[in-house]
Amino acid sequence: MNSKKVNDLCVNSLRCLAVDMVEAANSGHPGLPLGAAPMAYLLWDRFLRHNPKNPNWFNRDRFVLSAGHGSALLYALLHVMGYELPLAEIKKFRQWGSRTPGHPEFGVTVGVETTTGPLGQGFTNGVGMAMAERFLADKFNRDDYPIVDHYTYAIVSDGDLMEGVSSEAASLAGTWKLGKIIYLYDDNHITIDGGTHLSFTEDVGKRFEAYGWHVQRIPDGNDLGAIEKAIRIARKQTNKPSLIMVRTHIGFGSPKQDSASAHGEPLGPEAIKKTKKSLGWPLDKDFYIPEEALIRFRQAVDRGAEEEAKWQKLMERYRREHPDLSLKFEKAIKGALPEDWDDNLPVFNLEDGPLATRSASGKVLNVLAEKMDNLVGGSADLAPSNKTMQLGKSLFGIDDTWGPNVHFGVREHAMAAITNGLALHGGIFPYTGTFLVFSDYMRPALRLAAMMQTRSIFIFTHDSICVGEDGPTHQPVEQLMSLRTIPGLTVIRPADANETTEAWRLALTLPGPVALILTRQKLPVIDRERYTIEGGVARGAYLLSESDPTGVDIFLVVTGSEVHLALDAQIELKNIGIKASVVSMPSWELFEKQPEEYKRSILPPDVPKLAIEAGSTLGWYKYVGSSGDVIGIDRFGVSAPGETICEKFGFSVAEVVSRATRLLNK
Repeated sequence: MNSKKVNDLCVNSLRCLAVDMVEAANSGHPGLPLGAAPMAYLLWDRFLRHNPKNPNWFNRDRFVLSAGHGSALLYALLHVMGYELPLAEIKKFRQWGSRTPGHPEFGVTVGVETTTGPLGQGFTNGVGMAMAERFLADKFNRDDYPIVDHYTYAIVSDGDLMEGVSSEAASLAGTWKLGKIIYLYDDNHITIDGGTHLSFTEDVGKRFEAYGWHVQRIPDGNDLGAIEKAIRIARKQTNKPSLIMVRTHIGFGSPKQDSASAHGEPLGPEAIKKTKKSLGWPLDKDFYIPEEALIRFRQAVDRGAEEEAKWQKLMERYRREHPDLSLKFEKAIKGALPEDWDDNLPVFNLEDGPLATRSASGKVLNVLAEKMDNLVGGSADLAPSNKTMQLGKSLFGIDDTWGPNVHFGVREHAMAAITNGLALHGGIFPYTGTFLVFSDYMRPALRLAAMMQTRSIFIFTHDSICVGEDGPTHQPVEQLMSLRTIPGLTVIRPADANETTEAWRLALTLPGPVALILTRQKLPVIDRERYTIEGGVARGAYLLSESDPTGVDIFLVVTGSEVHLALDAQIELKNIGIKASVVSMPSWELFEKQPEEYKRSILPPDVPKLAIEAGSTLGWYKYVGSSGDVIGIDRFGVSAPGETICEKFGFSVAEVVSRATRLLNK
């Protein structure tokens, strides 16, 4: 059979598998697979270096379906290429317990590199993956040993390119000259609301050229030869990311071609018959893959095994030639921390204070960086404030250096999504930094980090109304509690420098993403001879200061900077005969993982509780009970000196004593 015939069979196999999936589920998006199948097939058949029998081979090319609504196309590719995704799973598309969910989910479906669906996230994750490749190649590659050498490919849509996060990421990718990014743009001129003329009329190619990208245009999305030529040209662009604009037709071959209705609903039985007839496909066979097409697809198995075998032989020679470097590389790609990585973490004493927890974090970070040369991150143009710079180390992507210090610019959303891409790629421990109030800009990426359980560290400083004169726009009120509502995100708000050290220790060892909530204002260092914090932070909450051996009248349950207020109030309460114990509670999430017996010992149900936190009170009654009380903030702040604001908002010893007394006199 001639090559064109086989190519047509392969492309139409993907198209019809996808529409059959959507039809069987009575749910899904057939339009993109019908239009984009040719470029997806061409990419996977001719260029994508991957091993279906070892999807986690480290030096594989990464493929991201940023337009995640077209998941049926990706599942079809994974199945026919020989991944462990049997036809039975294909037939359970979008059903309970299947490995073929409605949008691609990392960790659910083998071969899926990242969770996509929220548009723009995959585009930006891909920039992070390419960034990781460039960083690790610079660190570990040696002459004749390109052990890190792969591309990041993606299929992106109109919707992806409309999202602001893609513009942020595209600007950075161009600035950093990430030449191993090659994105195929499914340019079908259709949105859910109708034609792109309704809301998307800019010259996309010129926009990306202005970002520093290499741009090519393919007028016919079915022209495999033109697409192949364009990808080969793109692979030669070593200093520019590439966008290949492929003019496609949504719902190609169906009665709904070039219409918005092709996007997100099944074609229906009659339209499927007409579609298959137009493609020359058997009308009486669902989930049909011709033998000739399957033979061609499954060549990927042998091809992938050969590619990985060549790399493994290269690694064997690399180990002999560069034994120390190879050992470090293999530990890095396994996500292992260096031996004794935390032996010399700072221990702060009274004379070291007062010290803002953001400053303590910066000190811890720089001690870690002495042993961890794959600790990579930075700030959204706030490095001096967030204390995220690794001192004495070079920048990433500036003046042909590829160091660990990243300047993201004022691009919080892209920063977070890129960090997820860095974590997903592997070999790197990534972190970010910005003000807590700007976590709102990052929320879609934070949510996906939690969903995927990426090992991403998010540093948030300027954590309360104590920001002061900058006013309510910069004073977080609802953000802390909002972060706690994200399932799978561990939020830690340390009370002093030593709790900050412990928070970093946890951030690097916990399995999923961590948010560190840090102060701008200086805080006293808690006296370690008087109070014991070791081990307490890891449990989420612990008894920092007991009242006295004879019992307790009230528990003050506190986080972050307010812990010091509670310790001062404890003394005043003792002076008036009230025995108060102080519980430091830096992490709700870690506390909830403790045995019930421990939780009851820290917060006994029959003792009154007063919670104190400079943020929203929402949620605190879970811990203090309906008969308890909370000193917090349920309104926006004001512009004034921080100490004045705290006093006016009730964060004072007098107010704590008053509220505790009132609570006990109920």
